[in-house]
Amino acid sequence: MNYLKYIFVIIPFLASAQIGKVEQDSTDVTYIIIEGDSIPKTAIDLDEVMLLHKLEFDSKKDRIRYLILRRKTIKVYPYAKLASERLDSLTKRLKTITKKRQRKRYTKHVQKYIEGEFSEELKKLTRTEGQILVKLIHRQTGRTAFDLVKELRNGWRAFWYNTTANVFDIKLKKEYDPWNDKEDYLIEDILQRNFQSGRLERQKSALDIDFYELTDKWVYNKTEDN
Repeated sequence: MNYLKYIFVIIPFLASAQIGKVEQDSTDVTYIIIEGDSIPKTAIDLDEVMLLHKLEFDSKKDRIRYLILRRKTIKVYPYAKLASERLDSLTKRLKTITKKRQRKRYTKHVQKYIEGEFSEELKKLTRTEGQILVKLIHRQTGRTAFDLVKELRNGWRAFWYNTTANVFDIKLKKEYDPWNDKEDYLIEDILQRNFQSGRLERQKSALDIDFYELTDKWVYNKTEDN
């Protein structure tokens, strides 16, 4: 029980502590000032860093495929991230609207805003870029593009959206599955590397993804049974 006494003794001092900078030997040193005494803070605050394995390819063809996938993933990820943000805002706003007519009107307003903001850009996507976007939308929202269309529009329109998309070989019901789909794992690898470099802004995935476990499976051929 002595550790509890220690905690209760130190809390009042920490509560009145101030953080300041004192110049020492022409080098800025951060100090914690407690009750008039300056105590140097020697620890360095660092952002979380993920250790990534070195990229290796079995052939030049595999390397080229990865580079093409990287370019397309980097291009469409911001749209998936924004879709998640818009959906989150929509969900929170709808919780405050009780009347069905007002909810429908607000949803329609958001639809027009999103379509007006991104329709021209999305039209420029290739078939494979569109499919990657569909999978990343599932990664960021936890729901397939088909389910989102069904929720925000209606079931019949979602059916026709999916049918039309299938003509162009884009499956709106496609889920992001890096555990069983090698391409999805490579997409996850691309995301993690570009989050690390700062090229892409990290947004928490709606899915429970452990990149180290995925790497053990796909790169080192390890499984839970091994």
